[in-house]
Amino acid sequence: MLRAVFAALPLLVLPVAAYALLAVGLGGIMSPEAASHLASPLFTLTTAAGGQWRVSLGDLLLAGGLAAGFVDLIKGAPDRHTALVNHALTIALFAACLAALLLAPAFTSSIFFLLTLMVLLDLTAGLIGTYGQPAPPAQR
Repeated sequence: MLRAVFAALPLLVLPVAAYALLAVGLGGIMSPEAASHLASPLFTLTTAAGGQWRVSLGDLLLAGGLAAGFVDLIKGAPDRHTALVNHALTIALFAACLAALLLAPAFTSSIFFLLTLMVLLDLTAGLIGTYGQPAPPAQR
């Protein structure tokens, strides 16, 4: 039972929830400063050529979102019912992301926009993967 719940859960909820928790912790969802804190550099890496790569918390969230989206796409769903629940939860996650992006200043950032876009692409790819393929031939 618990395995079916995890199979239906869209993994992109993890970086979105992490962004929300960080935004609340950095000033609240109505604080535009929270978005700028997420974009400020955490550390700097020096490349072999001497370039400076400034890595922010938002960059790490985006990397986590890409990884979660990739795993979500390749894990698939064991059956159509689980896939349907996954699609419904992904639609709800996208609606919540879109509402937050439009209504809460802490979510008005390129970082959260890209997370929202990842959720939309995950939804689209999941729907195409589940319903865009022809049905298997009927057994005689």
